[in-house]
Amino acid sequence: MTYCIAVRSLCDFTAKAGDLDLRFTPAPSAREGIEGHAALARRRGPGYETEIALEGEYGELKVRGRADGYDAESNRLEEFKTHRGDLRHVPQSHRAVHWAQLRIYGALLCRARGLKELQLALVYFDIASEAETVCVETHTASELQRQFAEHCERFLGWARPELLRRAARDASLGTLSFPFSALHPRQRELAEAVYRATRRGRTLLTQAPTGIGKTLATLFPALKAMPAEALDKVFFLVAKTSGRRVALEALLRLQYGAASAPLRVLELVAREKACEYPDAECHGESCPLACGFYDRLPAARSEAAEVAIQDRAAVRSIARRHNLCPYYLSQELARWADVVVADYNYYFDQSALLYGLTVANQWKVAVLVDEAHNLVERAREMFSARLDRATLAAAQRRAPAPIRHSVAKVVRLWEDLFGAQQEPYRVYDEIPVPLLRALEGAAASVADFLAQSPPGVADELLDFYFRALQVCRLGAQLDRNTICDAERDSQALCLRNAIPAGFLAPRWAAAHCCVLFSATLTPFDFYRDILGLPRDCVRTEVDSPFAPEQLSVRVVSSISTRFRHRGRSVEPLAELIARQYREQPGNYLAFLSSFEYLEAVAEQLARRDAWIPIWRQGPGMTEAQREAFLARFEEHSCGIGFAVLGGAFAEGIDLPGRRLIGAFVATLGLPQLNPVNGEIRGRLQERFGAGYEYTYLYPGLRKVVQAAGRVIRGSEDRGVVYLVDDRFARHEVRRLLPRWWRLC
Repeated sequence: MTYCIAVRSLCDFTAKAGDLDLRFTPAPSAREGIEGHAALARRRGPGYETEIALEGEYGELKVRGRADGYDAESNRLEEFKTHRGDLRHVPQSHRAVHWAQLRIYGALLCRARGLKELQLALVYFDIASEAETVCVETHTASELQRQFAEHCERFLGWARPELLRRAARDASLGTLSFPFSALHPRQRELAEAVYRATRRGRTLLTQAPTGIGKTLATLFPALKAMPAEALDKVFFLVAKTSGRRVALEALLRLQYGAASAPLRVLELVAREKACEYPDAECHGESCPLACGFYDRLPAARSEAAEVAIQDRAAVRSIARRHNLCPYYLSQELARWADVVVADYNYYFDQSALLYGLTVANQWKVAVLVDEAHNLVERAREMFSARLDRATLAAAQRRAPAPIRHSVAKVVRLWEDLFGAQQEPYRVYDEIPVPLLRALEGAAASVADFLAQSPPGVADELLDFYFRALQVCRLGAQLDRNTICDAERDSQALCLRNAIPAGFLAPRWAAAHCCVLFSATLTPFDFYRDILGLPRDCVRTEVDSPFAPEQLSVRVVSSISTRFRHRGRSVEPLAELIARQYREQPGNYLAFLSSFEYLEAVAEQLARRDAWIPIWRQGPGMTEAQREAFLARFEEHSCGIGFAVLGGAFAEGIDLPGRRLIGAFVATLGLPQLNPVNGEIRGRLQERFGAGYEYTYLYPGLRKVVQAAGRVIRGSEDRGVVYLVDDRFARHEVRRLLPRWWRLC
């Protein structure tokens, strides 16, 4: 078996030493890096070669990459690295990798062209000053070959056991058995669809009801298909922490079904949850876990290789034994895991770790997207940006002399823009060019200052810098999928992504197969269009295993929950809730459209029926407060929990049996009518001819179905759902509700 590896990945493994050093050093953007490479190439002679594809083998290892430039006349191979400011700020661990890359490219070039010796030049190019700093050394071909062999041997010491482990893993997965006696029919239907999509390298969009075990029904077939399709990784991506927990439990069960060589499973968590020294900076002079990080990493990596389930606790335990940062240790371990369980942003965000590694290493991956309906709003957030007057003013106050002028120029143009704006909300076809150029100039000035300055820069200046960068980056690729608007009162300039399809399409293309699943993914065209899925994606809907007799769905069309009718709906809604509770005491959830409406109905119920236990969701609840709210739903308790539709308790919670016997959904869940949503509606109408449906109706009804889905969680459950609003009687609304519901 051959192990293919990129030159950069090989050097990252074998050449990094010393401290983890992530001190803020403004790096050139990807566009600036490309332009810098092009500028250097233009300075070279007419016979200068660029982007030279090279590859070579050493034992079981195939190494490949692209060298930046070669001048045959002077027999000089060059590696370009762009930077900003003082070159001394480039960490030594990075420089060691740069030299290792260049020497390996040199060895491959000598072998490919029969060269006896070669001059190597590491060229650092300052984006701001356009100055070159050139470091040169000359080696014979045999010297370069010896260094190449050393790097390969060092890596093969790790890779050979990994190749054997992978072969054993694949053999084990071939005999993997389902952790229960059998898949029930609906679960089998989903699993078969996932298996076919994985084997055929297709994208699958599948709606499957709550309660059938979707996590196991997607992971099991993806793992079974892994050997035949030579998959490197499976990424299980979730929207919430609870999704990670369920996935890890499922994978632990599947481990028991493996005959040998258990899977290596990794959980990735957010930096703020993993950091052991939140007040320290990420470098050896500040954080003890960063000091000597790369020197201690190999031992920690070897220990982790023997741990099958590398969840947050396990990674932290290994990191503590080796005195390493658990967050960055987990990022290193992502390269060697078979299954990675992580939040959406690790694959879909602009600087996503898993997507970047997949592209760089040419991994063959299966991407499983849990509760995929959440990806619409999450992706919109990932590709949006906002800058306001308060952020600008704070940056102006803290700006040191070298950058004060550039920030002041942005402020002047900002005031001109909003001074001329009479309406509260205005949409622009593009960011006004003078303002965009001023923002680019200010961001560059801040970057140059930071590159030359000691640490301790004001947080306000960094906040402005990152926001300005995001606005400039997205502003440079602004199209009709993103809205550029200005809010007069807050003096905020926003780039609001409405259709993330164009940003997400490369992520789908990079994967061998993708499976998006949820209990609420209809109409399929809505999700395919907004998320940019391939036009030929497979679409399936798994029927519910529950009988209509299990759930009584009652439409109350005599009450309108529209905003203008809300005041007079409070009393009849409270009476409805109380009457149902009197007839059948137990635990209920009442979902309202806002905290204000929630408080009004809860207060009315408390006044008229003080004997009924009630508890309420509050804004900004902590994790402990959310757990306390759910703890009230016990098997033998009674009462009513009030919650906001679309909030923390409207999806992703499991209250089986008598813990929850009913729900009241007193709203259609439609997004607010406001200028922003009105503009989004216009863009979606323009692109898809379904502005109202894509902006309001489909997202609203998805929340309703998710909330109602909390009631029936198992084959023995019984319950009732009240849909409270006259609009639930309309045909266009009813057709979007689950087919197995029997409305009355």
